[in-house]
Amino acid sequence: MSALAYDGLAMAGRQLRRVRNSPGLAVLTQMMPVNMLLFFGYVFGSAIAMPGREYRAFLVPGLLVATAAGGLMTGMFQAAADTHRGVTDRFRSLPVSRAAVPLGQAVADLVVTAVGTVPLLLVGLAVGWRIEGSALAAAGAVGLLLLFRFACTCAGVFLGLLSRSEEAAGQLGASSFVLPLLSDAYIPTDHLPGWLRTLAEWNPISAVTTALRDLFGNAPVPPGAAWPVAHPVAGSLAWSLLLIAVFLPAAVRRYGRGE
Repeated sequence: MSALAYDGLAMAGRQLRRVRNSPGLAVLTQMMPVNMLLFFGYVFGSAIAMPGREYRAFLVPGLLVATAAGGLMTGMFQAAADTHRGVTDRFRSLPVSRAAVPLGQAVADLVVTAVGTVPLLLVGLAVGWRIEGSALAAAGAVGLLLLFRFACTCAGVFLGLLSRSEEAAGQLGASSFVLPLLSDAYIPTDHLPGWLRTLAEWNPISAVTTALRDLFGNAPVPPGAAWPVAHPVAGSLAWSLLLIAVFLPAAVRRYGRGE
């Protein structure tokens, strides 16, 4: 086993132990999307007209992607906490691969996300959401979702290493909740003003959400959309790979330099 793989698994194990030692926080984090599904689905769902479609079935893929985008916030929090509490300095003094620490954090977050997605899917099934497409297409949708989560976590780790304090990382991370609101995660973009629809459709969250709806068979690709939404699978892959290519090497370089 290579040094990077060995060290990366060790760092991922450390992150997973942190989750195990804070079960209350983990449960609250995983319950938030479920609460949003019930709230949006039953409170707002009755007020949102979806011709030929059930709003809760439309909403579930959007919440899955909004939760995946939360990797930006969690990656930022964890990286900033380790940086400003001296943990990364201790790791940097050890003979550990420079890429192992940010990569291990992102991999551990991916494992936690994969497990935490199950309750949301089960509640979605309970409120009427169904997988209408093939099993292969559904597996592809889950793969795209996890790839996007990994990409968002890489971006969060870099920003957390770049932050000047834990408080600054917390404020910046909390502001990321706006990103799903500027997408088609919760509502269709068909009737938005032209400039706002363009902004929403070039949001990576919109491409991944549309890809999941298409692969799950919950909603067709909207006509006349921008390229990432008109070609959602290709757009999702392009956005995710671009984020990883930019932010993972940047996080490794930032970690290697120190503060």
